[in-house]
Amino acid sequence: MATTFKYEARDASGKLVKGTVSAESQSDVVADLRKRNLTPVEIKRSGGAMFGGGGKAATGKGGKKLATRSSVKKGELEVFTRQLATMLGAGIPMLEALEILADQAESPGFAFCLNKVVDDIRSGSDLSKSMEPHKRVFSHIYVSMIRAGEVSGQIDTILSRLAEYLEASAHLRQEIKSAMTYPVISLVLVIGIASFLMIGIVPSFKPVFDSLEVELPGLTVAIMDVAFFMRDYWYLMFGGMAAAFFGIKLFTATPRGAFVKDALFLRMPVFGILFKKVALSRFARTFSTLVKSGVPILGAMEIVSDTAGNLVISRIVDTARDSVKNGDSLSEPFTRSTVFPPMVVKMMAIGERSGALDSLLEKIAEFYDQQVEAEVKGLTSMIEPIMIAIMGIVVGGIVLAVFLPIFKLQEKLSGG
Repeated sequence: MATTFKYEARDASGKLVKGTVSAESQSDVVADLRKRNLTPVEIKRSGGAMFGGGGKAATGKGGKKLATRSSVKKGELEVFTRQLATMLGAGIPMLEALEILADQAESPGFAFCLNKVVDDIRSGSDLSKSMEPHKRVFSHIYVSMIRAGEVSGQIDTILSRLAEYLEASAHLRQEIKSAMTYPVISLVLVIGIASFLMIGIVPSFKPVFDSLEVELPGLTVAIMDVAFFMRDYWYLMFGGMAAAFFGIKLFTATPRGAFVKDALFLRMPVFGILFKKVALSRFARTFSTLVKSGVPILGAMEIVSDTAGNLVISRIVDTARDSVKNGDSLSEPFTRSTVFPPMVVKMMAIGERSGALDSLLEKIAEFYDQQVEAEVKGLTSMIEPIMIAIMGIVVGGIVLAVFLPIFKLQEKLSGG
């Protein structure tokens, strides 16, 4: 049965167009608008709520136990999403498919979560509504895309796109983890070896140096002073480090501190470029997936802002969302940003005008995924010799400071 929908969209020139259309589903409205080279901004049933507005996910009530991300095994959500899409595509009813997947869930927390979803669906709830209380398992973007699939009647297609999105995001996280593992381990080893030498070994040479009766070189004096300070006042040193750590943690827990932290991440030497490319890839992939799934631009931008993972990106997206809401261009606020390269902004502007925003955003995401992979390989090959050099300088400097007085004594005896 046809329903009347109100819509707001942009034409090829970027002008805001409003109107009504009769269609069977929201996806039919989206398809009709794109045939007319219009990019959907907002769509709502006549007299109904705006689709894609996206409120925050609900929390559990009455002290009910909710599954957490830590209780779900790595990769389990991606596998669940892919299997659910396959089963629904094969014609298996939703409730039966969920019951099968709940029975075969590996982690108890995820099984509990799916059983709660099954119970809610039996009681007449929609899948998206059933997933909302479990926000630590099913994220804002996950629930919003499920809702888009329910409205459009293409739940299996949306689930396939969601599975692809989750798999691509997991691959990106693995790339970042690979890039960070080597330098972190190397840094811990350098600090551990240096601390052992300075606290446990170097101070024991003081009686030997006193017995040599030679003037100690400046490097040896400096190393000895630092070693005795570390040995005698280790509690001040570790206490200061702990205070600095918790101070930074408290500061970054505030809105201002979190924004400063994210801004510094994007400007860090060496790693800043990598973090920036990761943020751009995540932005483009999330935005593309939502728009392609039929979520109107305003609703999609709200979700993208919430899931950006970087407050600098979130603020830019919020500014762009306000711009679109006021009838202005989507791409113009991104032009004023130093985070988004001109190539990205230009492609977004072309996509906005042509009605192919989702396709161009997907190409941006693929481009930056490749860039991240290349950046990780480059960083790994560059960091390895740098860390070896740092270890050599630190350990070599300590060893040299220990042996310099012996060399000086040898010179004194040879001269004598």
